[in-house]
Amino acid sequence: MPNFTYPDFPLDGLLRTAAVRDPDGTAVRSGDTALTFGELDTLADRVAAWVRRETGGRPGARVGVANVLDPVFAATYYGTVRGGATVVLVNPLIREEGIRHVFAAAEVEVAFVPTATAEVLTKLSGALPRLRTVVVTDAPDGVVPGDAVPLHTALASAPAAPEPGRTDPGAIACVQFTTGTTGRPKGVLLTHRNLVANAKQTALAHRLDCASVTLNHLPLYHVMHLNSAVYAGACQVLCTDPDPLASLAAAAGAGATHYYGLPARLHRLAADGRLAGAGPAPGGPGLTAVLSGGSGLRPEAARDLRDRLGVPVIQGYGMAELSPLTHCQRPDAYRPGKVGQVVPGTECRLVDVDTREPVEVWATGEVQVRGPQLMAGYLGEQAPSRIDEDGWFSTGDVGYLDDDGALRLVDRLADIFKYDNEIVSPSQIEQVLGQDPRVADCIVADWPDEVHGGLVWAGIVLADDPDPGPYPGYGQGTVEGIDVLDVLDSITARANERLATFERIRMAEAIDAVPRTPTGKPERRGLREKLRARAAA
Repeated sequence: MPNFTYPDFPLDGLLRTAAVRDPDGTAVRSGDTALTFGELDTLADRVAAWVRRETGGRPGARVGVANVLDPVFAATYYGTVRGGATVVLVNPLIREEGIRHVFAAAEVEVAFVPTATAEVLTKLSGALPRLRTVVVTDAPDGVVPGDAVPLHTALASAPAAPEPGRTDPGAIACVQFTTGTTGRPKGVLLTHRNLVANAKQTALAHRLDCASVTLNHLPLYHVMHLNSAVYAGACQVLCTDPDPLASLAAAAGAGATHYYGLPARLHRLAADGRLAGAGPAPGGPGLTAVLSGGSGLRPEAARDLRDRLGVPVIQGYGMAELSPLTHCQRPDAYRPGKVGQVVPGTECRLVDVDTREPVEVWATGEVQVRGPQLMAGYLGEQAPSRIDEDGWFSTGDVGYLDDDGALRLVDRLADIFKYDNEIVSPSQIEQVLGQDPRVADCIVADWPDEVHGGLVWAGIVLADDPDPGPYPGYGQGTVEGIDVLDVLDSITARANERLATFERIRMAEAIDAVPRTPTGKPERRGLREKLRARAAA
């Protein structure tokens, strides 16, 4: 294991250390609201005192905390673990059945959630017998659904400070559910050590320090960004405006050094015609990097943004089971299309998808990693089935390493399929299709075939009015004014010229929208089920 050390204290020690080091430094800012590290630490103390009283001080009691993009999340997140409980992260964007699954599977007893989620929990009260207290985090007027309690009321009744407790850094600090793109969402058990180690790993990989200002243009508050910034003593600016140009203006106004965005939003930003007229350094003169993760960032979008913003647009890689970061491009070793080298203290290898033997550099295989950020296991599982006896975790992703140890991902193991025993990667074909200006979005999957195994099927969202380029008659209005089948044939033919024989698109259909998860990943599992049903019929 690489030589890598990190603080051996509980997760909330990140905040306590930052508050002692710089109590007056701004920790997090959202709109007109700003909290210093000292104020955030004090607020976490109040949450901890309430949690300890509400749960009876029982170690590991499960407390749901919605990761809304608001300073209140940071206080309830650190306060919950300081109170001796385990945080169960709740995505407030998921629907009723998803919320029911998370609360029931994790046996959540207490929850800090926004009003919309509290309303869902009120409807689900009969199905969640373990849930006894719901605290609403966004009800300043005190109006809350059902028997819920406003946050300010709960904290007003709490003791002045939490009773001191001793938390084992090896204990479970957090339960984070997977996105469920390849099956039912599973609860990932992360220890205090996992999260503290990854906070330092991320801060080092992203080059964060106490002078850094991060702009989070994200739909949710991600613990990676929170923990790494608090570890470094950096200021976090939360941008809730979905408009991409507004986020750049916010970054410039805040003096941001780091801009965090999801690939789906960065793709929209790269395609936004207003960016060309946004003036010099639209993200601000202090911006050093745009960082992305969660799903694939198209290389052409990264290059366009780099050229316009004048800074590297880099991608990282990881997953919930890894706290989450394992790889990240370095600003001085920026190569679009790759996710970079491992973060400090992490090892990576690739194994053949069939033999499971390690493969050489440049050879395609399943990505395996190990390091201090690797989860303790899954909720309800006796032994982590994806971790072998030597500590290697099988990620389910397929890729290859170059001579410098940089990783390029090809696809999910669950998404690839075979045509005449050749591996076909849907995402690779999507990248080729996406370079056609007539394609606004696309998704690729396999159509079952008894002879070849799987035929490439492509669902294509046609652009309304792209630059016609070399396509006469196109770009003169909307797609209703053209022969859609002719356009699909032309798009397919152009893509097939750039694809290997086994990758060629055999079937193409116009679709209204690509099905995606809340994090922007293509939702291929449900699509495949529909294609199989159609093929069987």
